Amino acid sequence: MENFIVSARKYRPATFASVVGQRHITSTLKNAIERGQLAHAYLFCGPRGVGKTTCARIFAKAINCLNPQNGEACNECESCRSFNEGRSLNVHELDAASNNSVDDIRNLIEQVRIIPQQGRYSVFVIDEVHMLSTNAFNAFLKTLEEPPHHAIFVLATTEKHKIIPTILSRCQIYDFNRIKVEDGVEYLRYIADKEGVKADDEALNLIAHKADGGMRDALSMFDKAVSFCGTELNYKDVAATLNVLDYDTYFTATDMLLAGKYVEALMLFDNVLSRGFSPQVFISGLNAHMRDLLMAKGPAISLVEFTGTLVERYRQQAALCREEFLFSAISLLTEADGKIRQSSNQRLLVELGLMKIAGLGQKKNDEVAEGSIEGVTEESFETNFALPQLVTAPAPQPAQQAQQAPRSVEQMAQAPQPKVEQKVVSEEPKSRVRPTAQRSLSSSVSLSSLLGGEAKTATELVAEAEADARKIASSVDPACAEKILSSKERIIEVLTKTRHRYGVFFDGMTVEGNVVRVTVPSEALADDIRRDKAELQKIFAEQSGAKGLIEIEVIVNERVKIYRPITLEDRLKHLVDKNERLKEMIETLELDAE
Repeated sequence: MENFIVSARKYRPATFASVVGQRHITSTLKNAIERGQLAHAYLFCGPRGVGKTTCARIFAKAINCLNPQNGEACNECESCRSFNEGRSLNVHELDAASNNSVDDIRNLIEQVRIIPQQGRYSVFVIDEVHMLSTNAFNAFLKTLEEPPHHAIFVLATTEKHKIIPTILSRCQIYDFNRIKVEDGVEYLRYIADKEGVKADDEALNLIAHKADGGMRDALSMFDKAVSFCGTELNYKDVAATLNVLDYDTYFTATDMLLAGKYVEALMLFDNVLSRGFSPQVFISGLNAHMRDLLMAKGPAISLVEFTGTLVERYRQQAALCREEFLFSAISLLTEADGKIRQSSNQRLLVELGLMKIAGLGQKKNDEVAEGSIEGVTEESFETNFALPQLVTAPAPQPAQQAQQAPRSVEQMAQAPQPKVEQKVVSEEPKSRVRPTAQRSLSSSVSLSSLLGGEAKTATELVAEAEADARKIASSVDPACAEKILSSKERIIEVLTKTRHRYGVFFDGMTVEGNVVRVTVPSEALADDIRRDKAELQKIFAEQSGAKGLIEIEVIVNERVKIYRPITLEDRLKHLVDKNERLKEMIETLELDAE
């Protein structure tokens, strides 16, 4: 039985051209090799599994190649053969995670002084360099800044922020990117062809998406899927192998929520839980799905990291979703995702979020239905339905026209003209009725005519509205101001007891007609008075005996002073009114306000 080699090692890139998704770095390194502009220290940083150590090894082999071609190693000279066979003495790799002390760095410094026996450079690759201690970094500074001419350092790390600035300033820094999903899918398809494995696009998309930008993780998942599925990778089996929810689950859930079918959505969520997935996995996946739908609604579809038929599915479902629905759904799911870890009942939290989103979908459907009805009644009602009072006499048929005798111009002038009612009122009404109200009135006129009721023109209805307004105005007590001013003391006393916070400001109120104006120093007090406006109107009416409408107007002026300061006696009286036993205690102990 042959020894199995995992794909991450078997298909590890051996040239700059075969590195996946890091073109900006490989091109720079190749140009530096061609021009002979080699720095003495490099820092490769980026996420795991994106090719940092691989690029360091390719770079080490290329700079020692005796016959480089366009910045690439020839793989034929003795230096390249020794490197490929693992017997090269020019490349030294150090794991800083397990060799992070000062003594380890001292041993490295001693090793740097040795001149390479074959080749031109000794390349020292230090992986996970951020694991070095502070003392080890300090011991490494001088050698890193001024190494021997034959020594080149390549530092690799996943956490650049943990490296001290003095090290960063001595290196050329190369930031590796996350590998895009489309690049990962393309490389996985290349490996599948090499291995004789048939795989559909959705399965490879799922592997690349699950890897989250790491090629090494993607290759490990590929090997695992091949072990389970054999030589044919299909979407369902790969999803079951990697223990991830398939895309169909999220597409189906979104369709249910759009239709407002919260019961079916809850049943789907129960099925997800029965398959062993946690509520957080489902809600975070659904949130990401909603985000991708939002991106797929316009030119931002390039931000959806899918290829092939999946992109078209996202575009089709996104066309059914309104942006308001997606915005609200993402907000609800994000809020639930943040609370789910601290929740004692995660299932109920997710179910509540699903019901809220289904409510949004049902609201959208109701608005669409109402919009269609409103479109008939308001916009096209008068054009789609004939109004009896506006219908003119039918035009004579050709046969009838032929039977009619020709008339002279004088006869036509003397003939009585038919009366045609005006459909649109040409004169603008003098009332303050808004155009929308006039449209609704005209619609009601048309509807009442169709139902056989008495038809009223818009002018008649406007006159009725003006009469109602005059009726309301006539209900104001003409002696309202006199009654309020004469009972001002009683009103202030009641307000001080019931609304002590702002009641004192009514001591400086002014009354004009039925309008009471009061000035307060802050917007907060003004909001409180407006909130209690109905109760204040009732107090004014009861204490003054004024009939009809009493209006209260609030003016905010930060410079206003309290006209009636709150004294100790006022406070004591307020407390006694709330608790009668306090009065007995004061009399028994012979206490005063001070």
